[in-house]
Amino acid sequence: MFNGEFCAEWWKYFNGIIGPSIFSTLRMLTATMVLAFIFGFALSIILIIVRPDGLDPHKRLYKVLDFFVNMVRSFPIIILIVAISPLTRAVVGTTIGEKAAILPLTIAATPFIARIFENAFAQVDKQLIEAARSFGASNMQIVFRVMVKEAIPSLVAGMTLTTISYLAATTIAGAVGAGGLGAVALNYGYQSFNNVILYTAVIILCIMAQIIQGIGNFIYKKL
Repeated sequence: MFNGEFCAEWWKYFNGIIGPSIFSTLRMLTATMVLAFIFGFALSIILIIVRPDGLDPHKRLYKVLDFFVNMVRSFPIIILIVAISPLTRAVVGTTIGEKAAILPLTIAATPFIARIFENAFAQVDKQLIEAARSFGASNMQIVFRVMVKEAIPSLVAGMTLTTISYLAATTIAGAVGAGGLGAVALNYGYQSFNNVILYTAVIILCIMAQIIQGIGNFIYKKL
């Protein structure tokens, strides 16, 4: 009897609150990672080219970009969300909801990915780069035909790490009105003293993290 009542109660919560929040979290995470990958990849190429030991060193430009990357990465995500809320309102039209969370999450994830990618490119064998240069390859050809090709496994590992990290960040964003599993766990679970919702959300987040890690490991091994 107890088990039947518990299952019925759990399903009511899952169907009405938790289930929709899973898709909200996935939408936020997917949009953030796609945008952050595009911008982070572009930024990492600039960084690897202009760094002091790069393909076309520009010390001052690198210092500016390096400062920007380090500064944004040092911001706690919840502080960043609040700090850029005027920008979010100007771009999105609101500071509440999953769409409003995508902008600050993307801004936070972009330098994170850029630094990971830059380090992956920097680890490529210098002899391969010199060999490509000796054949007359341009900087862009060296980046895309040598560095990216050789660093793909590291890039996959870096994206896996970033995706899991920003899965956690979506739950933090939920604390300031972004929605998703974080908001459900906090508002309907913790603040309402409902352990069924709280621990269900936590377990689902753990499962999602394991799935992301498993997919990342599978792709890494294939490459």
